[in-house]
Formats: sequence, C-alpha cells, structure tokens
Amino acid sequence: METAIESLGKRVARWTEQIEPNETAIRGLALFRREQPTEPVSGMYEPSICLIAQGAKRVILGEDTYVYDAHHYLITSVHLPTVVQIIEASPGKPYLGLRLKLDQREISQLMADSSLPAPRTQQSGRGMATGEVNLPLLTAFHRLIDLLGEPQDIPILAPIIQREIIYRLLVGDQGARLRQIASAGSQSHQIARTIEWLKVNFMRPLRIEELAEQARMSTSTFHQHFRSMTALSPLQYQKQLRLQEARRLMLAERMDAANAAFQVGYESPSQFSREYNRMFGAPPLRDITSLRQLGAGERG
Repeated sequence: METAIESLGKRVARWTEQIEPNETAIRGLALFRREQPTEPVSGMYEPSICLIAQGAKRVILGEDTYVYDAHHYLITSVHLPTVVQIIEASPGKPYLGLRLKLDQREISQLMADSSLPAPRTQQSGRGMATGEVNLPLLTAFHRLIDLLGEPQDIPILAPIIQREIIYRLLVGDQGARLRQIASAGSQSHQIARTIEWLKVNFMRPLRIEELAEQARMSTSTFHQHFRSMTALSPLQYQKQLRLQEARRLMLAERMDAANAAFQVGYESPSQFSREYNRMFGAPPLRDITSLRQLGAGERG
C-alpha cells in the first residue's frame, strides 16, 4: 500500500508542476498541488471521489467534519456546500490530490448491467463520507493518470478504467450510499433529484410543500431525509447556493453587490450583506477585494 500511495504521488506531482488547479484531458479528472496549508474556503462539492497522495484536507459539511489523507478517500454522492481547508502541505512535502467526478447515469448503468456483489453495510444517510483506500482502487487510478502520457488512448481506455473505479466504489465500504442515490424510487434518489432542481432554481422562492410533493414525501419526512443527506435544511441549502453564486458573479463577472443579490433571489441588500458576512467572514466588497488580491482559494 505505501508503495502504491508513493507511486500515486509521483504521478500527480508530474502533472501538477505548471498549472493549479489542473483539469486534465480526461473527462472529470482534476489533479491538485499545494505547497502550504490554506485558509478555510467555501465551495460546492460535486458528486465525486477525492484521493490524496500526500498531505491532508479537512471538509466541513454543516456540523460534520471530515478529515482525509493518503489512506482515506472522500466520496460525495450529491452536490453539497462545504468549507474546505488543506491542513498538511509544505514546499518539501506538498499536498498532492485528485478528484474524479461521478456520473449518476454511469453508476445506474453499471448497476443495471452487472450482478454486483452486495455492498458492505452502512448506517449514515449523509451524501458525503470517507472510506479506506485499497490497492485495487489505487492501481486503477495509476492506470487512469498514466493515460495522460498517451492521449491517443484516452477516448477508448479512460471510460473503461473509470467504469472499474465506479465498480470498486460500489462494492466497497461506501457502495450502499452510491446505490441508494442511483436507485430510482428510493428516498435518497428522490432527495438527490430535489437537490438537482434546487441547483437550477435556487433564485426562486422556496416552497417546502412543493418540494416535498415533488419528492413524493410528506413535509416532515422530506425535511428529515433532506437534512440527513445534506446536514442542512432546504432553506439553509438554498441560502448557501445563492451566496456562492453571488460571490461568483461579483468575482468573475465583476457585478456589484446589489445586482448580484438581486440576481440570486434576494430582495433585501442588507439581509444579503449580513448573510454573506456570516458565511464568508467579510462583507461582499471586502471579501471580493481580498480574493482578487490573493487569488481564489483552492477546491477539489
């Protein structure tokens, strides 16, 4: 295992010398390198698996904290607003990590096409968890990253290796989590569909009764399962989506705070400013000025 982890680190280091963050030629695969710890940064985690070859990272979801390192991966099964911080990194021993996005359709297809072994049992309904890295998973990622040196092979071989990685996850200690999300009709699947709807419609007024009806649940059951998966209430989830999009509009599109607030669904600029300050630790103008000076924080 230690040799395989070291080998993964060398592969990531090779492809992260120039660009950070490093989106690769392989769809959904990004490689990351940091030479010092980072400040906590708010951001959205997509359905993905994240591995670390060197260093460590802390991810906060609601009141839950996940710390993972070279021996533990982080898996996210739905879009989740988080606070992320690299906690172990140095110039001599940089943080080296990767993220591979997970496609629910591919997971569902593999479940439909295969006679999968039963997954190991789990209790938590969260859409995020850590699991133990094993040798088959590491070697699959070795082969996936190696394709970057043979770009002509990527279109044919990358999907095959990614399918193997999904298989390893489905039969691993977090496999039941992915199966629930991908199983049409399950409560987890219905909540995942609601989350997808909220991602697109976060600027609209939130009506819990309509969301519960869409998920085919009572209001109380919907609240319970939504919080179980996301560690947030639907209103808290919507608020974080709005604030993160407003931040993006101000930073990337140079929109002023009042227009950004209106664009994401706020009617009161003062309420927007208070909630923005609470989430990001500074009023909008000061926060965006600081980000422009220091550069946007790392994610992934």
